[in-house]
Amino acid sequence: MKKLDILYEDNHIIAVNKSASDIVQGDKTGDETLSDRVKAYIKKKYDKPGEVFLGVVHRLDRPVSGVVLFARTSKALSRLNKMFQEKTIKKTYWALVAELPTEDSGRLKHYILKNSEKNKSYAFPKPRNGAKEAILNYRLVSGLKNYYMLEVDLETGRHHQIRCQLAKIGCPIRGDLKYGFPRSNKDGSISLHARKIEFEHPVKKEPITIIASTPDTENLWKEFRNVNG
Repeated sequence: MKKLDILYEDNHIIAVNKSASDIVQGDKTGDETLSDRVKAYIKKKYDKPGEVFLGVVHRLDRPVSGVVLFARTSKALSRLNKMFQEKTIKKTYWALVAELPTEDSGRLKHYILKNSEKNKSYAFPKPRNGAKEAILNYRLVSGLKNYYMLEVDLETGRHHQIRCQLAKIGCPIRGDLKYGFPRSNKDGSISLHARKIEFEHPVKKEPITIIASTPDTENLWKEFRNVNG
């Protein structure tokens, strides 16, 4: 079993730095899931008999890396679910793009329509039937070797939201063939990383900030890390 990169752990929650190849929950591929690996880790570390409880409170697309938060108790799960619904949990992403937005920072608002058959979303400037409002804020962090790093804060959480909205303004994420980038990344990833999650602990009620380092498997991420820390 592949080793886990544990970012935070206590009796109520556990956070893991997901690699781009990991799938958070099971799908039609039948591949081993990140949640199953976390369960196995908890079972072994704490010598727990029987089935281990683990609640999935949010997900990352398979080709995306970064912090994923799980609940270890039903109390934490219900409270975290409520916090996500009320948008009191802040998630920050880093994205590498080859094209610069027209402004170094901005707020994007679109209406996103999901096509389940194609597993793809489409962004529109105005409301339309079945589309959901999608809002994000971005800023340019740095540039390096014909690529630029954008920091993205989500106000909403829609299907493929960052991928779809950045592509809509002519800035598809590096390696994201589905949304218009011309070349794939060698490892099948896209250059989108869930960098940070900030929230109030669901039980202890203290502020928590969890930061995930960018992938070691990708040289461009390493080069940006040297520049930005």
